[in-house]
Amino acid sequence: PSWTMPNLIGMDLQGAQDAIQSVSGGQVWFSSSTDLTGQDRAQMSDRNWQVCSSTPAPGGTFTVSTKIDFGVVRIDSEECP
Repeated sequence: PSWTMPNLIGMDLQGAQDAIQSVSGGQVWFSSSTDLTGQDRAQMSDRNWQVCSSTPAPGGTFTVSTKIDFGVVRIDSEECP
């Protein structure tokens, strides 16, 4: 099966991850995230990070084998590039 990537831009990272699980009926449970500031920071507390971009892009399709990645910045102190 395949699913349409929802527009998760602006959500916190945890909410975006939850949305992917929901859209796929629990079949897709892993996604990665990338610090868009270039500082290569780990996203330890997902609710503290805002989604600025997604791969695939909103409206694209994904399957269980698609590598899903969210580009993120800290919610409290940074803006999307």
